[in-house]
Amino acid sequence: MNIHFIAIGGSAMHNLALALEHKGYSITGSDDVIFEPSKSRLAEKGLLPEAFGWYPEKIHSKLDAVILGMHAKPDNSELLKAQELGITIYSYPEFLYEQSKNKTRVVIGGSHGKTTITSMILHVLNYHNREVDFMVGAQLDGFERMVHLTEENDFIVLEGDEYLSSPIDRRPKFHLYKPNIALLSGIAWDHINVFPTFENYVEQFSIFTDSIIKGGSITYNVEDPEVKKVVEASENAIRKLPYETPQYTVEDGQTLLETPEGPMPIEVFGKHNLSNLAGAKWICQNMGVDENDFYEAIATFTGASKRLEKIAENDTCVVYKDFAHSPSKVAATTRAVKEQYPDRKVIACLELHTYSSFNPEFLKDYKGALDPADVASVFYLPESVKIKKLKEVTPTQISEAFQRTDLKIFTESAAFKDFVFSQGYENAVLLLMSSGNYGGLDLQQIKELIED
Repeated sequence: MNIHFIAIGGSAMHNLALALEHKGYSITGSDDVIFEPSKSRLAEKGLLPEAFGWYPEKIHSKLDAVILGMHAKPDNSELLKAQELGITIYSYPEFLYEQSKNKTRVVIGGSHGKTTITSMILHVLNYHNREVDFMVGAQLDGFERMVHLTEENDFIVLEGDEYLSSPIDRRPKFHLYKPNIALLSGIAWDHINVFPTFENYVEQFSIFTDSIIKGGSITYNVEDPEVKKVVEASENAIRKLPYETPQYTVEDGQTLLETPEGPMPIEVFGKHNLSNLAGAKWICQNMGVDENDFYEAIATFTGASKRLEKIAENDTCVVYKDFAHSPSKVAATTRAVKEQYPDRKVIACLELHTYSSFNPEFLKDYKGALDPADVASVFYLPESVKIKKLKEVTPTQISEAFQRTDLKIFTESAAFKDFVFSQGYENAVLLLMSSGNYGGLDLQQIKELIED
């Protein structure tokens, strides 16, 4: 097949392009800007556009399909040309569904935890040499790409994102997958620029639950009240399989998971990750992996990229970075680190970066999120607020939202960097949380500071 990608440079889009190239498809693409690592990875396979920009002449009648990324605008010149020629246009999730119509689709949904749970499942399957197709939102150890598609594999495991499908398809991605086996990890209001009310946001998960193929199943976090309410209210003819956080202990900075064979040391930590592990376990069992095989494999799982990822360590200090940015994720991650290292000074640094985090009403949900940390700071760039065309957010608003009197607030990159590098890291943990880049903070310099 001949496929053209409009906005090929995104994390998800370029991985899909690489997967289809690996499958033998002929791939072209365009984008107005492409950053690393997408740029190098596309170039390595000969898929990097010769010039950045949009070129309608790339759209021609010999194309079998166009895949449209969220980065493009509805009036994109290449999109208009494809519409004019009547070429089939897919969103990213639509195309994944087309590739998996004859497979058993396993879809992991939820406001938080879905990347980690999907990663755990794939780690276990890979450990036991079980081949599946997949799409996951982070780079994993042992996997070349974030997307893998074949003709022969029976299962496909999909991370089910609730964000929009494309500029011309405003449906959440996970509404399009029609799972046979599903999981729902948690519901905490996010993407408020798209879902302006909590009720509207929750409704998307009800639609997801009702989209499960009749006779299928949903494994759900019964400890999350909204998830419990959504799943148990659904009249869809599916099996409903609740899970909850397993028993565990923490001893000398090591988390021990209770198993039928006794306590087992694991690499991940925190109540939210143990809950994720429980969900992954039941999905793996639904896919034919027995309990003992699951435990054997999960003992070696070290985490997904940017999800409580350890980036530096010495005898008395460890540094983690985490993708956490929404209030529930920040609270869970900070609490997990303090629980794992109760006798160390936890220095938590949060960058506010997303559209939601600059909304005055949404800000209030951060109350107490950083309280488990011994030292807490919030960094944001006023320019980021202006770029998003939002009302000014003041340090006073931040302080009132978090309601922590000793919270340190930074609005300049240099001042934030000075703060990070001036801390004492003897018997400490540095936790960096953001979906951005901390104002250009050089993580390699932090690594050198800790490990030298």
